[in-house]
Amino acid sequence: MSTTSTAGIKLKTRRPAFDATVELLSSMRFAISLLTMIAIASVIGTVMKQNEPMSNYVNQFGPFWFEVFNKVGLYAVYSAWWFLAIMGFLVVSTTLCIVRNTPKMMKDMRSWRENVREQSLLNFHHKNDWNSPLPRAALAQQMAQRLGHAGYRAKIVEKEHATLVTAKRGAGAKFGYIFAHTAIVVICIGGLLDSDMPIRFQEWFMGKSPFAGSGVIAEIPAQHRLGLGNPTYRANTAIPEGQASNTAIIPRADGVLIQELPFTILLKKFNIDFYSTGMPKLFASEVEVRDHETGKTFSSVIEVNKPLVYKGLAVYQSSFEDGGTKLKLKGYPMAGAGKDSFDLTGEVNSATPLALGQSQQYSVEWSGFRPFNVENMASQDARSVAQGEKLEQSFARGLDKQLGSAAKNANNKDLKNVGPSVQYKLRDKTGQAREFQNYMQPVTVDGATVFLAGVRASPADPFSYLRIPADDDYTVKEWMRLRAALHDPALRAIAAERYARRAMPGGADAAKPSAGQAAGGAVLRDQLALSSARSLNMFAGAEAGQDKDGGAATGGFMAISRFLEKVPQAEQEKAADIFMKILNGSMWELWQAAREKDGLAPLEGNEKHGRFLQLATNALSDATFYGAPVYLQLDEFNEVKASVFQVTKSPGKNVVYLGCLFLVLGVFSMFYIRERRLWVWIKDGAEGGAHALMAMSTQRKTLDFDKEFADLKEKLPQSA
Repeated sequence: MSTTSTAGIKLKTRRPAFDATVELLSSMRFAISLLTMIAIASVIGTVMKQNEPMSNYVNQFGPFWFEVFNKVGLYAVYSAWWFLAIMGFLVVSTTLCIVRNTPKMMKDMRSWRENVREQSLLNFHHKNDWNSPLPRAALAQQMAQRLGHAGYRAKIVEKEHATLVTAKRGAGAKFGYIFAHTAIVVICIGGLLDSDMPIRFQEWFMGKSPFAGSGVIAEIPAQHRLGLGNPTYRANTAIPEGQASNTAIIPRADGVLIQELPFTILLKKFNIDFYSTGMPKLFASEVEVRDHETGKTFSSVIEVNKPLVYKGLAVYQSSFEDGGTKLKLKGYPMAGAGKDSFDLTGEVNSATPLALGQSQQYSVEWSGFRPFNVENMASQDARSVAQGEKLEQSFARGLDKQLGSAAKNANNKDLKNVGPSVQYKLRDKTGQAREFQNYMQPVTVDGATVFLAGVRASPADPFSYLRIPADDDYTVKEWMRLRAALHDPALRAIAAERYARRAMPGGADAAKPSAGQAAGGAVLRDQLALSSARSLNMFAGAEAGQDKDGGAATGGFMAISRFLEKVPQAEQEKAADIFMKILNGSMWELWQAAREKDGLAPLEGNEKHGRFLQLATNALSDATFYGAPVYLQLDEFNEVKASVFQVTKSPGKNVVYLGCLFLVLGVFSMFYIRERRLWVWIKDGAEGGAHALMAMSTQRKTLDFDKEFADLKEKLPQSA
């Protein structure tokens, strides 16, 4: 007896707690809270780029916040455990709500609500009464018939000393509630079916793990591969022209998983069309598909928004990239007095070793190639390397005009195709790398024909461009010859001596001076030669103690600027003018001396060659910031295109479509179907007639309802 009582007490204690939990889970406030959290998560997933490489997030947020956001799972919000848990709770909450309320609603839809009383009808806001000469039974039949014509379903119920005609219309409005809530459940289930939960399940319980290394896909071990039975995935595969693939890659936070495909895709040809701005207009892939099971082969064209659907898989045209273009380049030294070029070959998405002496071992990582580039030549894109350097003195500010943007008018849009370009990283033996982007052909900027050589230290930075002037043969050879001569002490000395001799009054054509004049002229010539040599040495970065400030640049205009900062400010402008004249004259003589050494005829001192020398001097100054021991100029290429496909298996897609259908039906039912209830209480009246009391109600009172009541109020009392 005592045991039974104790069990009953425990059951009564647990039952209210269970009921309270069910009540909470199925309540409107709980569902709204879940929807609010999903909305916040969706905003985060929209604002923050999802499933990017982790290095991008480190660069964007820094090490500390990167770890914080990574722990929370903000880099893949829609597959985070907490987001899936919220979705699961929403499914449970909505399902409980449907289970609890659907039977009541179905019962209410079937109910005629015939237990009303005359007194309760008198309390309705919408009511009307009248006397009729018809007997009670005949009037009840007439009411039922007229309500039927008005679209109502009517039922006659006999009461004590009265007859009740109860009618209803639009009872299906409650299906709106059922359909709308069912739609939420069905859509969430469809979304969960298309989530990465099946992949996570295989990682947790079937020993699958992401592959974080590199190598041939066919050699990747089985624990990193997913079979054909994987129920859902969204993977990518990049296929170069003329090659095939039967696998796809599923990116994960710490690597990739290899997904086996039931067919092989051969890319026969990739077609692309561009707008005049250089943006892709249309791209499509001509493919051949071979079924592994049947051996069947068929051709297809995959375009954007026109996928190939086969065996439950959809293959979308996602994007395109380089498929391993073959490159031939000419290398020129950018350090020391060497000027001999060398040949180099490479392939995009691979690396080429580069040895510049025993102590200089580099690796060239070819990261990209573009067959043409449409650029706004009036924009700020073609910057010089030195742009952004802060020069305090007025002389430095004057030099900054020479080092500024090659295209200064940003409002004048001048779109031009500047030809092919190659992008690569030059990595030294310590692992440090700088990224470069060099154009194959010279471009005209501000009336000058130059080769653009871009450089940046970080992928987050824009490219800054070194502008190497093109010579008479539209090559970089003359500039390279001048650069090598600038770093040759012997040629600098010859150039200084020649400049001093030519700069003397009368130059080489002057009449024979007297002994005193000769002695004075020799002293002046020696001073000019010394000044010329010092200007060349300083510009070349060879001046003793020139880099004692620890600056990044040890030559060029920055070195001259630092030297002139030591001159009294009142004399800086005059000193700068004299120094630049000496430097320009010395550079001309250096150029002629270098050509003479190579067995070439001297150049005519005309405006064209003067303009070239000015641009070459600016570029030599900028080259101190280039940061590479070699300049690689694209010579030839054999372009290979690759198409990137997205392969999806989404069994939840049809489920989501079904949920959307339910949602449309539910919204339509709730907004466009109005439930109305009407009662007519009929009792015997005087002289064999009857007295009728009509009352009408609805859950949503609208102007249409008032109009309908007024119409029935006028028509129902009329006699037949």
